[in-house]
Amino acid sequence: MAGKRDYYEVLGIGRDADDAQIKKAYRRLAKKYHPDTNSGNEAEQKFKEVTEAYHVLSDKEKRKMYDQFGHAAFDQSGEDSPGGGGYWKSYGGPQRGYQEYHFESGNMDDMFGDIFGDIFGGFRGRSSRKRGSDLHAEVTVGFDEAVFGCDKVIRLQNPSDPNGGVQSLQVHIPAGIDTGKSIRLKGRGMPGANGGESGDMLLRVTVAEKPGYERKGLDVYTTVFVPFTTAVFGGEAVVDTLYGSVLCKIREGTQSGTKIRLRGKGIVSMKDSSVHGDQYVTVQIEVPGHLDETAKQKLREFEAAYGGRARTA
Repeated sequence: MAGKRDYYEVLGIGRDADDAQIKKAYRRLAKKYHPDTNSGNEAEQKFKEVTEAYHVLSDKEKRKMYDQFGHAAFDQSGEDSPGGGGYWKSYGGPQRGYQEYHFESGNMDDMFGDIFGDIFGGFRGRSSRKRGSDLHAEVTVGFDEAVFGCDKVIRLQNPSDPNGGVQSLQVHIPAGIDTGKSIRLKGRGMPGANGGESGDMLLRVTVAEKPGYERKGLDVYTTVFVPFTTAVFGGEAVVDTLYGSVLCKIREGTQSGTKIRLRGKGIVSMKDSSVHGDQYVTVQIEVPGHLDETAKQKLREFEAAYGGRARTA
C-alpha cells in the first residue's frame, strides 16, 4: 500500500500512545472531518483515513501487527484482512485503481455507537431540546407602586403543578411602569422538553386609579380649588403632588380653568431615571354657597361697582 500515511501520523499521536489517547485523538478528528458536518471530497477522504487508522490502532492485535509489519500487514489485495472486522476492496485497474476498507457491521456498530454516540449524541440531544412555552398573566398594581416602583408578592397558578396549585412569586415593579406594559419573569413559564429551558411568564400590568390624579404618559393632571377672593385679588394655594405638597402662586384675576404647570412633578421615565414628566394643575374657583345678609350686601355693592359687565375675551 504505497503512499498511505503512517497511522500514528494520521491521528497525530506518538507510537507510545495509550488507548485513551488514541480514542481522544480519533474523537477530535472524526468530529472535525465527519461528512455530516462537512461538505466536499477532501473531508470525506480525511474521515475515512482517520477511521481506518483508529480501527487498526484501537485493536491490540492489529496494532501489534501494524507495529511489526506496517501497512503490509493488511495488504491482502481485496481479501479479508486478518483478525476479521472488515475487508479491503479494490476498484479500477492496476494503474488507476484504489482501495477502500469496508467494515463488517458487528464490531463497527459497537465502535461507532461508542465514539459517535459521544461525539454527535450530544449534538442531537441539544437539537431535540425544546424551549417551554411562555405564559401570560395579569397583575394590578397601585398608582403609587407604579410611580415609585416596588417589590410585590403575587400569587399565580403554578404551570408545573398538574393539580393546579398556586405559587407565590416576588415581582419587581419598575418605577414609571404604565397600564399595558408587561414584566417578563425569566424561566417562570412552561417547562422545556428534553432538557430544554423553561419559557418565561409575561405579566401584563394594570395600574389602579388614584383619586384626584389622572395620568397621561409621564404627565399627571390634578385640580386645585381656590376661594373666589383669592382668584380676584391673587394669593397662594397649596397643591398636592406625588412628591409632597407645594405652594403655588395664584395671579390676580385668575380665571376658572387656568392651568399651572409644575415641572418635573410627573412620572419618572422607565428608560431614563433622570427624566420626569410634569404635573398640570387646573384652577377651579370656589363660589360661596351660603352667605349672610352682610356678605350678600357687599357682593351687591361689588356688582354695582363692576357694572355687571361680562368679561369678554
